[in-house]
Amino acid sequence: MTTGIMEVTVVGARGLKNTEFFGKVDPYVVIQYKNEEQKSTTGHRKTSNKPRVHWCLCLRGQGISPEWNEKFKFEVDYPAKEDEQHKLSIKIMDHDTFTDDDHLGQATIYLKELFEQGLEKGNAELRAQKYRVVSSDKTYHGEIKVGITFTTNRKTG
Repeated sequence: MTTGIMEVTVVGARGLKNTEFFGKVDPYVVIQYKNEEQKSTTGHRKTSNKPRVHWCLCLRGQGISPEWNEKFKFEVDYPAKEDEQHKLSIKIMDHDTFTDDDHLGQATIYLKELFEQGLEKGNAELRAQKYRVVSSDKTYHGEIKVGITFTTNRKTG
């Protein structure tokens, strides 16, 4: 068995479903690999360098095109049990202050080929690319951009 570190970089998202009646969504991601879950901060709104004048009091929210640029590390044992699939689940949620957070959608990334390449070369990379965001009703609502690297530590057993 080989162990290693998988580093996931969540870059940003575009075209997410807006679940807010007033204001903008406050999206964050929950990344799950096997039984481990990690959560991002609430995304930052994309801004330009041009000065803007705001004439209204707007509710704070990051909107449907947030940027995170956050990295998450997971320990990996490969190969795993026969019935285990190597996949990364990325749930996109909308933070709500007074009610339960809303599920905006999720993306699934299968990792078997990445891990096999990492075993062969010592490391492997999936450059940042876009994955479709699927909502609860199985429709597509935007995309999320994610990059992944896998580096082996050592062989055991």
